Amino acid sequence: MSGPVAFTTKSEQRSFGGTQGFYTHASTAVGGAMNFAVFLPPGASAAAPVPVVYYLAGLTCTEETFVLKAGARRVAAELGLAIVTCDTSPREARFPGDDEKWDFGRGAGFYLDATEAPWSSAYKMATYVAEELRTLVESNFPIRAGARGIFGHSMGGHGALTLALREENLYKSVSAFAPIVAPSAVPWGEKAFTNYLGSDRATWAKYDATELVSKRTFPGTILIDQGEADQFLTRELQPERFEAACARAGQSLNLRRQAGYDHSYYFIETFVEDHLRHHHAALHRVG
Repeated sequence: MSGPVAFTTKSEQRSFGGTQGFYTHASTAVGGAMNFAVFLPPGASAAAPVPVVYYLAGLTCTEETFVLKAGARRVAAELGLAIVTCDTSPREARFPGDDEKWDFGRGAGFYLDATEAPWSSAYKMATYVAEELRTLVESNFPIRAGARGIFGHSMGGHGALTLALREENLYKSVSAFAPIVAPSAVPWGEKAFTNYLGSDRATWAKYDATELVSKRTFPGTILIDQGEADQFLTRELQPERFEAACARAGQSLNLRRQAGYDHSYYFIETFVEDHLRHHHAALHRVG
């Protein structure tokens, strides 16, 4: 994919000297309209392009969730970082059972490319994020070439880790809040992978960060924050699995266990500044 891609502006607002915009476009990857949002910091222009971080949200969320709840724009404006958010699944494509459970189907695309019918006709969120959305944003907004990072929360943390590990050299920085690090081994992932990818567990490995890091490390430190009061910690998240895999593989990992914090955006807004500074430290040297 190359060249500018058509999109429609839904709204743009001034914020911390920059611009927070909400947009929509016709996606080839998912076969329908997709919404996304972009924050541009002060001074961003074609003559002065800026680094970008892509944020992937968690289950049930949309492109608006991080924008409205994370409190990230003040620091992004200070650091000169653009932030891009997107929806968490296709919305126009409808399939039986896609809205019966909050953790599967609509709002739960798991940032993979489905191979099982009927999901395979639309649920191509890995391609959407890594190729289509990236091309759209970087062809139409003043983004510095190659200076891109990725982060996310929960399901989105899973997406950020797997895309950073799979797409060699595409992302220069990566971090996550309370990510699903071993989806092949926990109920959320088993449900999604069985339906989207089929029953052959060997095919799941390329969307499992714990499996991926044993085969390909990321050329930089991975930052993860995990609340110790997270209600999903033991059943769904299990960061110790990824920690052990990183240790075996020699992957640099900064896993910070935060006492008293749960899975909510109160947790994210507390530590989002650290994550933005982590990305800035890597991205400001690129380009």
